[in-house]
Amino acid sequence: MTFELEFEDRFEGRDLDPARWLPHYLPHWSSRERAAARYGLRDGTLRLLIEEDQEPWCPELDGEIRVSSLQTGAFAGPVGSSAGQHRFNPAAVVRETQPDVRLYTPQYGRVELRARVSDDPTTMAALWMIGYEDEPERSAEICVCEIFGRDVGPEQVAVGLGVHPFGDPKVEDDFSRENLRIDARDFHVYAVEWTPDGVTFHVDGELVKRVDQSPAYPMQLMLSLYELSRDETTSSYPKELVVDYVRGYRLAGAPPG
Repeated sequence: MTFELEFEDRFEGRDLDPARWLPHYLPHWSSRERAAARYGLRDGTLRLLIEEDQEPWCPELDGEIRVSSLQTGAFAGPVGSSAGQHRFNPAAVVRETQPDVRLYTPQYGRVELRARVSDDPTTMAALWMIGYEDEPERSAEICVCEIFGRDVGPEQVAVGLGVHPFGDPKVEDDFSRENLRIDARDFHVYAVEWTPDGVTFHVDGELVKRVDQSPAYPMQLMLSLYELSRDETTSSYPKELVVDYVRGYRLAGAPPG
């Protein structure tokens, strides 16, 4: 399989590139203010941050979870409707009007992330892809990597990867946590290769998992750091996910994403 580079961010500027990233997490279910990412760019890296004064992004429906996340697209219906990307709770309705945006929404190709994560047990870091969801059934997820801080050790880490159907009746859940002999606190490359025949998952160039099914519609990137709980007596801040680069490749000869 041959791929052609079409999306790359090495985070070498002074701020995020607005032609590549939206710095909010599913803001239609909350608001752009509550869902705003905290981050910094330094020494050619992106640092997604959870800071001590950061508020939960959607406390009525998602409890105390705090998120700093970037995404490459946005779609939602009018205020009060249930139409919108990744409706994570059946009670969720659109609370704030959002423009429909497609910065990078590929259909098939290779996506890769070079990053290092924290062993803070209250955090989870992930690169995942969700259907653009301009139609409700176009809503599956490809999880490139999902790493809980509690699963990070000096010699081993559990990496979650696979696909989730959400509202796509053609996709069956196929997700697992794979134990790998790496220290995820150092930089590693996490990647998927997504074709009409299936999805393969790779870490540092090694095949880790294969899924013989494939969402057949455009998907966007979600790059996320979560604080899942808060212990005021032991937590230290900021919590961070450090990213060296994100790359996207299309299938050779395919139209741009």
